[in-house]
Amino acid sequence: MKVLVIGYVWPEPSSSAAGYRMLALLKTFRQQGWEVTFASPAEKSIHRANLPSMDIREINIALNCSSFDTFIDELQPDLVMFDRFMMEEQFGWRVEKYCPNAIRLLDTEDLSCLRHARHQACKKNGEVCLNTLPEQLYSEHAKREVAAILRSDLTLMISKAEIDLLQQQFKVDASLLLDCPFMQPPVTSEQQKQRPPFEQRQHFIVIGNFRHAPNWDAVLWLKHSIWPLIHDRLPEAELHVCGAYPPPKATQLHNPKQGFLIKGWVEDVNSVMQQARVNLAPLRFGAGLKGKLVDALACGTPSITTSVGVEGMAGDHHWPQPVTDSPEQFALQAIMLYTQEHQWQTSQQLGFELHNRRFDFDCHAGTLVSRLQQLRQGLAQHRLANFTGAMLRHHSMKSTQYMAQWIEAKNNR
Repeated sequence: MKVLVIGYVWPEPSSSAAGYRMLALLKTFRQQGWEVTFASPAEKSIHRANLPSMDIREINIALNCSSFDTFIDELQPDLVMFDRFMMEEQFGWRVEKYCPNAIRLLDTEDLSCLRHARHQACKKNGEVCLNTLPEQLYSEHAKREVAAILRSDLTLMISKAEIDLLQQQFKVDASLLLDCPFMQPPVTSEQQKQRPPFEQRQHFIVIGNFRHAPNWDAVLWLKHSIWPLIHDRLPEAELHVCGAYPPPKATQLHNPKQGFLIKGWVEDVNSVMQQARVNLAPLRFGAGLKGKLVDALACGTPSITTSVGVEGMAGDHHWPQPVTDSPEQFALQAIMLYTQEHQWQTSQQLGFELHNRRFDFDCHAGTLVSRLQQLRQGLAQHRLANFTGAMLRHHSMKSTQYMAQWIEAKNNR
């Protein structure tokens, strides 16, 4: 099978959870022997993955340009995966025009309209925002994203909680959605033994791409409301704030006297995570699953997070580590986990077990491939059953097409 992935950005597995999830999807396709091309209109970044080493072809494409039509007409892929709904909006009508029989797969990474709605709610009350008001959720952003989901043959959802929301709030049919969380190799018993023990670890860590609004908000909440409480009780402990693309407003928070250290981008997340004793993830808003928590589970680094951070993480299982939405309780739980070895060891072991049950690569990759093969065999009938999607493609794709052609004509003047 010939696969085209249209990326919103070039995947950066060392910079974001979205980056290493994309790499896992690409690996799944390559394991089947499928021919994979990755195309993106974004500029190539310095931290991007080496896709040619995976025998994946790289192509630069342009927005609102008919050069893409020639490219895809020549490629004739069997499967096209759009990385987030904006790419489906931009290129979906072109794919349908030149490759009508190709499966159109959408990967959301997270349900961004939910993340935006929670962001608005957090701005209003300054608290952890798991729930939103209808006027916040049913936004213009939501209309665009849900429309892209309905136009696609299948959408990969990283969180079962978001599948439930799409089905209950937006009435999206279950046949259009697939639960596809992070996919990682299991942590073997030998690898678990090799993780540094409690007494060899020190300090706290918080990690996340600074360009992602929930991560920046978490750093500010830590700086002003949580870390002072921890530092007062544990003056020798440090908080290492790691993440790609720290802006000047972040580096200005660096304060060695307070033990608040802005470390910025790290090349090897696992190495840094394994040196820390406790991972802090005080997320007040957001969506999807949290890669920083998955990394911590695999590294044997117990975490403390909020109800937003833990949403969907355990699937049908119980989340085995501390969860609280109060800054005072967050600090207290952090101090207890940092100082009580028995609690730390119990949290670590339960974390290993959850990681291996919930994020097994072979299990989720097998489910994805099976669903795609099933879809390929019954694509015509599948599309007949999705009349709403066909109707949206008929109307919205025409408007998108004419807008793109108008922009192209304007640019060529």
